[in-house]
Order: sequence, then structure tokens, then C-alpha cells
Amino acid sequence: MSTAFLGMPELPGGHGNLRGAQEFPHAARQALGNRQLRDNLAHATGAIRAKRSAVVDEVPDWEELRAAGSAVKADTLARLPDLLEQLESAVQARGGVVHWARDAEEANRIVTELAAQRDAREVVKVKSMATQEIGLDAALDAAGITATETDLAELIVQLDDDRPSHILVPAIHRNRREIAEIFAEHMRDDQGRPLTDPGDDPAALTEAARRYLREKFLRTPVAISGANFAVAETGTLCVVESEGNGRMCLTLPDTLITVMGIEKVVPTWRDLEIFLQLLPRSSTGERMNPYTSMWSGVHGEGGTPDGPREFHLVLLDNGRTRALSDEVGRQALHCIRCSACLNVCPVYSRTGGHAYGSTYPGPIGAILSPLLTGMDAGDTNASLPFASTLCGACYDVCPVKIDIPSVLVHLRGQATRSGHRTERTTMRLLAWLMSSAGRFTAAQRLMRLGRFGARNGRFRRLPPPLSGWTDHRDLPAPPRRTFRQWWAARRHRDGGGTR
Repeated sequence: MSTAFLGMPELPGGHGNLRGAQEFPHAARQALGNRQLRDNLAHATGAIRAKRSAVVDEVPDWEELRAAGSAVKADTLARLPDLLEQLESAVQARGGVVHWARDAEEANRIVTELAAQRDAREVVKVKSMATQEIGLDAALDAAGITATETDLAELIVQLDDDRPSHILVPAIHRNRREIAEIFAEHMRDDQGRPLTDPGDDPAALTEAARRYLREKFLRTPVAISGANFAVAETGTLCVVESEGNGRMCLTLPDTLITVMGIEKVVPTWRDLEIFLQLLPRSSTGERMNPYTSMWSGVHGEGGTPDGPREFHLVLLDNGRTRALSDEVGRQALHCIRCSACLNVCPVYSRTGGHAYGSTYPGPIGAILSPLLTGMDAGDTNASLPFASTLCGACYDVCPVKIDIPSVLVHLRGQATRSGHRTERTTMRLLAWLMSSAGRFTAAQRLMRLGRFGARNGRFRRLPPPLSGWTDHRDLPAPPRRTFRQWWAARRHRDGGGTR
């Protein structure tokens, strides 16, 4: 199949795990009551920020690299259909099979059928945010196939029946004591016996996970991966990771299935060089990734295989063409999933990732999730663009210069126009008041009367519909006199001069 589906209306089937169960303000209020969560987040994000800052400062042309990465991404989106067809041809020329999935339902069906046709009752997974996005684990489970996450943090989340809360460090909301309790309770051998309690020493916890996963790597015939990048000119897929689990998944199983968002393609091998400099510094604060795995098609022809005997690439749309059609918002598709924006965001650091309700949390999730699903009234993702102070820290650290604050403002406008009646009515009232000097002066006088309901210079709670504001933030009381009154008094005091 070709890229004919690009730009076409999406088929029914939903978006998997892109929509939250409740709007961000309500979920955030619950998260704010968890002091342990805030402590865990502050410790982890602070450490990552410090490492990132140190290695970025070592690069004299960092801003030029950012500009180059942004330019490559913009060029890629401008000719995405052609590049995807080039990628398809290159993968097929090397013995791979390419599948096209319009939405989560179609992608889940393709992957589940591929695994079932190979009589797989178990699969191993690595670097697979796209499969989290579509809810693949649940689809496999419904087909009687058990999926095991092999990334350490993803494994922690899976064992505890939890959800990831960070793009790079999915278990960032857990400390090592909590992780030790999860391992002791849920990590069992093939006979269902609990493994020895490893305690809370990080090295011992890692060794326990290694022993738990090693047998699965050796006996599982099918692996499922994501991809950080795909090179159109050569058909090469790339995964970068820090633990070596990715290398095991990509080389040991007979069948490898990669699920990749269509925006992950880059035109040439030289373009990939740029991102392999930007990504590790922005994500883990490393100069280079410990493991950078690349593969093209099928390997191991005759004799002992050194890679998969079968390779399937599933190219996932799932709302990406919708985002591409938004001239302002499409830059969200530049994202290389480094998570730098999460680590500097004052909102994320206090609420954590679960409050966003989507696979993609933090500032990038606040724009990417609603772009993928749409800003329809009543959709929980419509509240995400308001989950920001617009401080701009996310833009400053983004390695591909995504102007997240501008996209947030753009999406807020869409949300207001599509269904936020309170905001729309308020703006119309303000426009009417401010279009007349007399009405504006009268409104100022009425506002001063409202000072009597304030405490310590602030309104804590107002009646509906004004409660839509005070439910989430304080409202300063009006000043005792307006600026015009102050200015007139000053001029009178100074004898009419302006100074």
C-alpha cells in the first residue's frame, strides 16, 4: 500500500491511549496532593537538567545544530509522502515488509495478526511509545499474547499495572524504595515463584531485572520495537537506548515488528548525524548513547542469523496527517522525544505525567495530544493547552526549536472558539466594554465596589460562571483607584506638568 491515505479522513477506531479519563485541571488537583510524587519529580528532573546543561555547554555550535535539526524536520514534513514511499521501497529492497496503519485499531490488528500467525504466545518490546499510544499491549492480551516491556523503567510500570509518567523515564514518579517493593511483589520466575527480594540498591535492582528478562530474550520468537528515526534513502531504522535491552530485542528474535509514527522519517544518512548529536545531550545528558542500533531489512541469510529473519515495519498515522494540516501546530511533529521540555516545566514538575491523561505528557504532550485527536468540545485533550504558564522554558531547551508556547496559544484559541463558552462570552463582553470610554469607566467603578468581597487583596472563590477562574487560581482584587485616577491626581499635584 502507498501513502494514498495521507490527508484522507481517519477511519473509525479511535486513538488508543491518547485521550485521558478526565480533564487536566481535575487530574492535576489530585496529583498536587501527593507530596511524595513532587519530591520524586523534583529530584529526578533536577538531576537530568544539570547533566543536560553541562554537556550542552560543551558544544560550541549547539544553536546551529538546533537550527539544522529544525530545518531538516520542516523539510521532511514538506515532502512527507514522497519520503515515506522512498522508505517503503528501500525497506522492501532489503527483504522487509511495510504495512500502513491509519489509526490505532488498524495498527493493533496488523501487529496482533503477525504475532498470532507465528504462534507467538509471548513477545518482547523495546522503545515503543507508539505502541503505548495505540494501546497495543491490551490488544495483544485480548488475543492471548503476553507482551513484556524490556526497558527497565517500562518494566517497572508494567509490573505495577501503572502508566508511564515521563517520555524518557517512565517510572520517574517512583523512588527506589517503591521500585524494590514492586519487584518483590510482582517479579516471578517461569514457575510463578517470587524472585529474591533485591532490596533498594540500584545495582541489585538492575541485576534482578536482568535475570528476569534474560530468559525471555532467549526464548521469545517475536520482538516489537519502536524507532527513533528511519532513513528514507537507505531503509535504515534506528533505535537509541542506554541499557542494551534494545540490542537484545533487535537481534535475538526471529521476527521483528517495528511500529513507527510516520513523522520519524529523515531524508538522508547525513541528516541522521544531526539528531544523533542533539538527542542524547537533550534527553539523558550524555555525549552519545551507550547503544545505537541500526538495521536495514532482513539479516542472517544462511548459517547463524545475526538479526531477524523477518522484518515488518508498520507506519502509523493515528492523527498525524490531522496535525500536519495545521500550519501552526504541525511543528509538534518535529519532536524527537527527548523529554527536555518536561524537565524544565513548572507545571509538569508539580503534577507529574499522569495528570495529562495521554501517552505524551508535559509541554509537548499538551500540544501533540490535542493535535492528534482534535480539539473537539468535550474532548479531555482540549484542556491540555491550558496546562502551562507560557514561561517559554520548553522552547529554550527544545533541540529542534519547537515553539511550544506559540502552539499552546494557537490551540487555546481553537478551544475557545469550539466550545469554551465562558471564555468566548467573557471576551465579547470585554470587547463591548472597552470599545467605549464611558462604559469602560463605569465598569472600573463597579469593579472597585467588589473589593469588599476580597481577602488579603485576593478573591479565593467567586460564584458561577466566574468560578471557572477561581476554581483553579486566585483573582487579584481591583486596585483602590484606576491608573487614570492616579495619573490625574499626579498631574494635579505637579501643577499640570507631565515630567
